[in-house]
Amino acid sequence: MLAGLASTLAIAPAAAANQPAASGLLAYMAARTDDADGDGAEAVRRYAAALADAPGNVDVALRAYREALIVGDDALVDRAAAALAATGVAPADAALISIAAAAHRHDLAAADTAIGRLAGDKLAVLGAPLKAWAALERGGDPFATLAQRPSDSVARRLSDENRALIQIARGRYDEGMAGLRALLGNDQASVDLRIAAAQLLIGAGQDARARELLGGDLTAIVALREQPRGVKPSLAFGAARLFVRLADDLAAGDPGPLSITLTRAALRAEPDNDRARLLLASTLARIDRTDRALAVLDGIDRKGPWARAADSARIAVLAGAERYDEAIRVATPLAQPEDAPDVALATLADLLLAANRVSEAAPVYRRLLDRPSAAGRWEPWLQYAAALDQSGDWPGARAALLHAQALAPNEPAVLNYLGYGDITHGGDVPKALAMLQRASALRPDDSAITDSLGWAYFRTGDLAHAVPLLERAAQASPENAEIGEHLGDAYWRAGRRFEARYAWRAAQVVADDVKDRNRLAAKIADGL
Repeated sequence: MLAGLASTLAIAPAAAANQPAASGLLAYMAARTDDADGDGAEAVRRYAAALADAPGNVDVALRAYREALIVGDDALVDRAAAALAATGVAPADAALISIAAAAHRHDLAAADTAIGRLAGDKLAVLGAPLKAWAALERGGDPFATLAQRPSDSVARRLSDENRALIQIARGRYDEGMAGLRALLGNDQASVDLRIAAAQLLIGAGQDARARELLGGDLTAIVALREQPRGVKPSLAFGAARLFVRLADDLAAGDPGPLSITLTRAALRAEPDNDRARLLLASTLARIDRTDRALAVLDGIDRKGPWARAADSARIAVLAGAERYDEAIRVATPLAQPEDAPDVALATLADLLLAANRVSEAAPVYRRLLDRPSAAGRWEPWLQYAAALDQSGDWPGARAALLHAQALAPNEPAVLNYLGYGDITHGGDVPKALAMLQRASALRPDDSAITDSLGWAYFRTGDLAHAVPLLERAAQASPENAEIGEHLGDAYWRAGRRFEARYAWRAAQVVADDVKDRNRLAAKIADGL
């Protein structure tokens, strides 16, 4: 069996003589299992054991490196990276960890060597800004490496941002502020840049200039404005913000190893960088490492500028894992004050609705709707209607939907809910059908609307129109049990009994509620 296991490992030719011993193989395979089960700490322990037995095994070292980055075990990260470097196959992003570690201990010679390893790789765009920060720390000319304007747009943007920050760090405040003004927009990267520049200015005693950058009501900005916290310029400061900058750009795409490495490197350079923690937690949550993401959020300074954002992130992580009751416990105190932000009320109400605690959700939505700030907004009326509908108050829900429709006559979500509700609750069928037809024309690729329109045709006996629409909706959303059940019902009425039972069985597989599964089982057995 061990021989078979060994054949599954990707062992580099140079490392073939150092295949893991039996204990190392067992630890490695156990670590893979722990990894799949989400027990990161145990997986790291086992990877460490496997790496000790087989330091030349590339697959073991690479998996140990990646898992250690996820968990935040710096010692194993360094050991695994060294093992990979020894076999000549270290991943390019390992240089970021080396740069960060050297920057944190102010080892500029080691940092120079690690920065040199970025040349020729996709991460080479970081080279010039990092060299500039290193030159600044050693007292040299930081602008020499930024003198040549890069042709690549990403490299050019990074060069411009870091030039402005370094000008401020060097006391060239007017030049730095002018450079910032040309770069700042309304995106998160601009917020991060404003905060970084303000921190440098506060650290230099330029509080008045810092306040020019700290306008607005974003929580991190407000917190820094109310409790100014300055920093001194260094390679660690520059590297951490550069890594966070790139991680933020990657956050919009699929989560990947580079996002984790960048944020871990930022924390290695600056252990108190809470912006990096937020990005790291988000990435970990998206790869289903919920508990690890929550542990990262635990490290955020409760008195720092990112404390409020940490609460929002915790709620998002828990809700994403469908741990609604835990998310509600975090969201409730944020929504309790009379002057709680609208977003706090909306978040709590949405969580209560998602947790099927509809009797609690409706009053929170009502509290939000009673505020002048909610005037003209159709979305909370739609959510309020959903809470009333699910609590059994269709007349109240319909009144809320009519209010939402008055505010947004051509909003497909409102038309869909109102039309489907009237069909289901015995309202004006021709009028409801017309609303659903309009919603479908406005949003033809929305499977929920397609299902509603198909169901409306089914309820009017028009199977010729109903079946193709319901088939299209089921194909687009196979995980939706209600759509699958509707399709089965339509098949049955059309005399397609085998296909009806197949559709009901498929719906039964994905149904969450026991009552739904039992109802589908009865249909499978007896038909309609």
